Amino acid sequence: MPSSSLALRARVIFPVDAPPVENGALTVTEGRIAWIGRADRAEGELIDLGDVALLPGMVNAHTHLEFSDRQKPLGKPGLPFVEWIRATLAERGRRKRSPAKAIRSGYQQSLTSGVTTVGEIVTANAPAYCTRDNSPRLTAFQEVIGFSRARADSALTAAIASLHELRHPHEDQPNDLQLGVSPHAPYTVSPPLLKSLVDLAGQRHSPVTMHVAESVAELQLLTNGTGPFRELLEERSMWDSEVLTSGSHPLDYLRLLAQAPRALVVHGNYLCDEAFCFLADHREHMSLIHCPRTHAFFEHSPLELSDLLDQGVHLALGTDSRASNPDLCILREMQHVARHHPKIRPDDILKMGTLASAEALGRATQVGSLTVGKQADLVTIPTGEINDGPPQALLEEVLNSGQPVKQVWLAGALV
Repeated sequence: MPSSSLALRARVIFPVDAPPVENGALTVTEGRIAWIGRADRAEGELIDLGDVALLPGMVNAHTHLEFSDRQKPLGKPGLPFVEWIRATLAERGRRKRSPAKAIRSGYQQSLTSGVTTVGEIVTANAPAYCTRDNSPRLTAFQEVIGFSRARADSALTAAIASLHELRHPHEDQPNDLQLGVSPHAPYTVSPPLLKSLVDLAGQRHSPVTMHVAESVAELQLLTNGTGPFRELLEERSMWDSEVLTSGSHPLDYLRLLAQAPRALVVHGNYLCDEAFCFLADHREHMSLIHCPRTHAFFEHSPLELSDLLDQGVHLALGTDSRASNPDLCILREMQHVARHHPKIRPDDILKMGTLASAEALGRATQVGSLTVGKQADLVTIPTGEINDGPPQALLEEVLNSGQPVKQVWLAGALV
């Protein structure tokens, strides 16, 4: 066993990519995991964390930190999605200050809840993401909007400039920064612009994330060019009658996204069976990002997550934003899945909020599991009131107990 600067003992360790270790120990050298095994086989003195489950830092594959200063979601549950979009636009319009404070609050909320890696949709200028404090590892997806054909070239040019600024910020760079591109959605990005952005991502070996099939209104727009989204685009002078071909479908966008080095399809609430099959066939580099409590907030039709997993869809978790969710806690998302999808095994739920999300972002060689050589991003959850039993039963109890995260380490440093 290598020498270490940190050695921890826990009631049980859940590596995610390996079987649980009861009475487990983990050591860290220079911020990386150096050894995992049973505590009685460890060398040297251990810090005994007590009756806790030790897990990898959680990974939020999709969020919008600009709304992290909200105390509650915008509107009421079940609000029609396009009306919620109007509310978010109005919220942005009312803000007279920089979003930097909200973003830094989102960093802190994430770390406090055990989220150590974040896939963020970037809408603010690069300096807003800089901080001298601890921050999660950041995958920054530059958001791009340009529905009309006339906007395509300027939107692409602006995206390239924003990515350059993110790579060369004016102050302290966010922790472990990775850049990506976010063509916003089929109702805000034309197919030609999407293709250009996918090509850009290919040149930079960057991931791409896009909201797809989020609402019934989106399907209506794609199918026949009518409905609430058409009205919203016309209100904002964004409508272009020649952008969409009659009978367009979310699968058309998935086929374009599949050409990216790595694609994250966010929400997918109303994808058809053929589209889910397409995702399963391309699971090595395409993921479906489900945001469970946001899905519930909008009262969307249920997604049978267990069927999607059985089908082979690569499924990961996100929180979306505090404009549609009470917090930024992936543990709460996993607990929601455990309550509403009892067919899914606890270890699969844990994987959705850790390793699967890291894989979706292209960060699985760094984070997402407790594996020798990976970053020592760790969290503990108390298990003191849980009776003895096999690790899987204990994990099930953790996911159903509602217990919060107790401790968080980022690269071996307690934060």
